[in-house]
Amino acid sequence: MIRVLLWTSVIFLVATFPATWLLMLFLGNLDLGLSYWATLPMGILVSALLAGAASPGSEI
Repeated sequence: MIRVLLWTSVIFLVATFPATWLLMLFLGNLDLGLSYWATLPMGILVSALLAGAASPGSEI
């Protein structure tokens, strides 16, 4: 059970890394200087929104 939780958290961090990294680049250009951990919650939301928008049932 603990192994599964650890692997799930590692996979989760790797899956949300691209969106979080791009947010860090964008917010860094605004001179906010946020760290990875500060932008991670917004990166999670962006990843979820992108996944939802790319799903097959999202046509209107």
